Amino acid sequence: MAERLQGIFTPNLVPMTQHGEINEAELRRYVDWLIEKGVHGLYPNGSTGEFTRFTPEERRRIVKIIADQTAGRVPILAGAAEANVKETIRACEYYHEVGVRAVAIVAPFYYKLSPASVYAYFKEIGDNTPIDVTLYNIPMFASPIDVPTVQRLSEECEKIVAIKDSSGDLPHMIRMIQAVRPNRPEFSFLTGWDAALMPMLLSGCDGGTNATSGVVPELTRALYDLTTSHQIDKARQLQYDLVKLFDVMLYSAEFPEGFRSAVELRGFKMGCGRQPMSSEQKTDLQTLSKELQCMLSTHGYSDEPIGGCPIDGNSAGNADEVTRIVSTVVAELKRRGMVD
Repeated sequence: MAERLQGIFTPNLVPMTQHGEINEAELRRYVDWLIEKGVHGLYPNGSTGEFTRFTPEERRRIVKIIADQTAGRVPILAGAAEANVKETIRACEYYHEVGVRAVAIVAPFYYKLSPASVYAYFKEIGDNTPIDVTLYNIPMFASPIDVPTVQRLSEECEKIVAIKDSSGDLPHMIRMIQAVRPNRPEFSFLTGWDAALMPMLLSGCDGGTNATSGVVPELTRALYDLTTSHQIDKARQLQYDLVKLFDVMLYSAEFPEGFRSAVELRGFKMGCGRQPMSSEQKTDLQTLSKELQCMLSTHGYSDEPIGGCPIDGNSAGNADEVTRIVSTVVAELKRRGMVD
């Protein structure tokens, strides 16, 4: 049996040249840095990696470069979603050949499909793929994968071994775990919502595919280690820090430009993304970059920008919400006798 998918898989961004092409040398350097900083695995061709903005050939090249540079040091979970079942299965076959651990496949997007159609889509892939498959639920962008569909696919398709859920819906995650684990105890559950990483881990998740880990891999690895070793108070404080950084990168610019700007501050030449920006957006991004630099400098991940940083007097907002979620999860786990 293949090793279970667990830990933090980084949905790595792709550095670009000034001409808008893949910067292979910088991508290789970025991969080495992420591994050195402790990520458990890499996740190319995800939403953060802007998979829809690359051609199928470019997506394959990205995975091949990362697989070559990784050289087996950490497992790779490669995004394999294409426009239809036939092309998706072909992508699965290619990624199997280059040696990735598993693929992640988003539910059909653009057309909103019924649960029956979502099931049929993944069943066709699960029955015809040579590589392990992770379902990818991201309802804000694609047809949702409901709990009965996950349960049915887990029981009928041996090659479907995990689900990555980016809804941020904690009760939905708990319901999936309750439905699937009794018959597939080795099935993995990964969260793609950074703001709820700690509560998700406490509820039974095996890890996450978290965009913030591509910026501060040290922080997400520490949060994972502290949570899984039940050092709750220390983990909670890191979750507060993660939420604040995540929110700024996610909501202050077109996704994932905030994350690209932050990775640039960590010392990488990211270049411009494929999505054109207006002059106003470019100005806003420069302002965001200074704010991000101040946030990163607070934790020693960057120097302060020229002119210094403003004093932040507001730290309670997201912390209160995280405290509430964590307390609820821990209380429920204690009620069930799952933690002391």
